[in-house]
Amino acid sequence: MGQEILTTRFHAEDFTLFRQRLERETDLLREWAEGNWLAAGPPVGGFELEAWLVDSQFQPAGINAQFLAALNSDQVVPELAKFNVELNNPPRILHGNSLQMFHADLGAQWRRCGAIARQQNCHIMMIGILPTVTQQQLNLDNMSDQNRYRALNEQVFYQRQGRPLRLDIPGTQPLHIQHSDVMLEAAATSFQIHLQVPAAQFVRYFNSAIVISGIMAAISANSPYLFQHQLWEETRIPLFEQAVSVGGYDGAAHGPIRRVTFGSDYLHHSVLECFTENLQHYPILLPILFNSEVEQLTHLRMHNGTLWRWNRPLVGFDDDGKPHLRLEHRVVPAGPTIVDEIANAAFFFGLVQALATRQQAPERVIPFSTSRDNFYLGARAGLAAQFTWLEKQKIPAKVLCQQELLPLARAGLASLGIDAYDSKLYLDIIAERLRTEQTGAAWQRAYVAKHGANMHALTRAYYQHQRSCRPVHEWEI
Repeated sequence: MGQEILTTRFHAEDFTLFRQRLERETDLLREWAEGNWLAAGPPVGGFELEAWLVDSQFQPAGINAQFLAALNSDQVVPELAKFNVELNNPPRILHGNSLQMFHADLGAQWRRCGAIARQQNCHIMMIGILPTVTQQQLNLDNMSDQNRYRALNEQVFYQRQGRPLRLDIPGTQPLHIQHSDVMLEAAATSFQIHLQVPAAQFVRYFNSAIVISGIMAAISANSPYLFQHQLWEETRIPLFEQAVSVGGYDGAAHGPIRRVTFGSDYLHHSVLECFTENLQHYPILLPILFNSEVEQLTHLRMHNGTLWRWNRPLVGFDDDGKPHLRLEHRVVPAGPTIVDEIANAAFFFGLVQALATRQQAPERVIPFSTSRDNFYLGARAGLAAQFTWLEKQKIPAKVLCQQELLPLARAGLASLGIDAYDSKLYLDIIAERLRTEQTGAAWQRAYVAKHGANMHALTRAYYQHQRSCRPVHEWEI
């Protein structure tokens, strides 16, 4: 979906031709997987950070075109809304001081973005959901000037037969609204963690990411408010799932098969299970016909980009042109600070590594349905969630992380060859967040409990703390 397109109008022939190319490219990927043509190098990490542009009153500022022109960086690109941008950083082999190098890269990029934003009389912020954003601001006039976004909106509502989207989110102050375009999606911004691993081990790593998704949602929660309603600790999860509510084939266009989804099962034998499901169960949304060689898998990658699994398999290419597999972990929200995000990534990398390489695969003990339930519990309750873990015991998220998962993450980073200093630096931030029970979401709720539900004041205080660069567990109320 990061690729720009030339048109927003499609004909029946476009869908037919796209499907033919999608089938051919899926067959080729199967041949590559079965023939060991996919890259087998060491684990490589990377990130995408979505951010908000806000004005002096901390309202969304729809100036990303001007901002990006002034920034002039191919690593920062527009997002769905004119008030959102996405920062990308170079991938690195997970070894040595790579975590600190990630921190330095992303920090330098963030500071430059901040300087350019100030030149544009605005601020740049990272937060899962901006507390000041209103439903009225999420309209097509605020959509970025990109054909791919207009086409996405048109095709989603074509498949919905024009029916408006319904947002139904339970919580302390339940939210029930309707919306007539896909711009609700723009209210949810994330820190997407990428992990490239050897194709032969991809199944284990991918399943491990699924198993820990509830944990990641709980420890990183940073989205408790939407339209001044106090909802889930990580309200991004139900918001995004309902903001692009389009389903699959066989009469399920508005049923259980969703394009934004936790998924239908673990992988059992190969990543091809996901791409076969893409082909067989999801209608083509954007039938863009590319003048490209079949070996580039352009249509397969485009179709996969219109399916938003919370753990999404991706096919990419190394600098030498060799195809590789990586997983995209989409659970973690943007913010509160760069150091918090690197800590979240360190915990993810270490924990996935430990679980994917242990003798007993966790997915053999924890059913997929349990991992799915844990995910929504973590998103809804944060560190107050009670997870079902190994041997089916119930255990509080805080206790599980402190007693079992943090030591596993430390062992996983050690097995990757991450410097002991780096491992301690970033995982100690997770440990302190657990000790204080202060995630970004917990801080926001505590601020409102003390100072009242003034979303402008909350956002201003959050921004001031974010500029301090101190991790969220050190923020005062």
